[in-house]
Amino acid sequence: MSVSKKGLLLGASGTFAALTGLFVSTLGGMQATVANPNLNQPAPRLLAQKLKTLTIVFPSRSDSTDLQTKANAVGSFLSKELGIPVKAQIGDDTAAVEALRANRADVAFLSSRPALKAEQLANARMYLAEVRANYSGRFTYDSIFVVPANSQLKSKTTPKGTLEQLRGKKMAFTSPTSGSGFIFPVGELVKQGFVPNKDRMDGFFGQITYGGNYSKALDAVVRGQADVAVVSEYALFPPYISAEDRSKLRVLHKISGVPAHGIAIDDDVPVVMREKIINALLKLNKPENNAMFKSLYNSTELVRVDHNRHLRPVREALKNVGMEP
Repeated sequence: MSVSKKGLLLGASGTFAALTGLFVSTLGGMQATVANPNLNQPAPRLLAQKLKTLTIVFPSRSDSTDLQTKANAVGSFLSKELGIPVKAQIGDDTAAVEALRANRADVAFLSSRPALKAEQLANARMYLAEVRANYSGRFTYDSIFVVPANSQLKSKTTPKGTLEQLRGKKMAFTSPTSGSGFIFPVGELVKQGFVPNKDRMDGFFGQITYGGNYSKALDAVVRGQADVAVVSEYALFPPYISAEDRSKLRVLHKISGVPAHGIAIDDDVPVVMREKIINALLKLNKPENNAMFKSLYNSTELVRVDHNRHLRPVREALKNVGMEP
């Protein structure tokens, strides 16, 4: 968060101070493990204190297990590299963004839309993106429309021709907040002129449901409850779906360029320290450290990205859909 915003926070009401003081223990079920714990320090912290300790938020994801232990290992590694205590906290994307805004965190692993929210609320920026072996674009991936293997729907030579076939069909979205499972596919439908925005799709689809996650959206198609589902391309692999159920599905259409998750850093981290943090994180790519990094979210590598360029596709998709970050 910028220094000017920090001044505003310091002059805020006692109620806000109490709420931010409560944040670490309550918001989003966030947990913390600290090499040198000091949970009673005032918030927001001064710039000088930023050099003495570093707090990183690791959001919980559906394909991550025992995340606190794995995050602690990364925190210990970074602590040795940076020469300062590193605190590893677990929380969802919303909690991570709030931690950056309230100056309770300096760094956060975020997906693309929360990264835009972190920019909006805390002036944080994404500097690194995650690479996965099953991402088509290395640090971008595809949003895919999935249908039964024996579906009469066919992939045409143009997106418009392919998506036209969805008129009147039963659609299973992942969730109203999912990038690849809602925002990008609806943005494409708007772009092709089939729907005006996210709130006016009933005239195009015969039925709309929300699975709540990738597995349930895909299961709706497997069970014949939906004609088509939209998910991330990596959802066609375990743990999201079994090999048996995967054989019953095929990809009808894909939208490329969905920005991969990445790492955002608060703007009040001094430039020199920010570069040290980035370089320390990039050392997780080395063979001797890579297993520790991969254990977090099955990502294989971190790469530098330009914040605006990397997140431009999700900005455009949100605009098409009629949603704010």
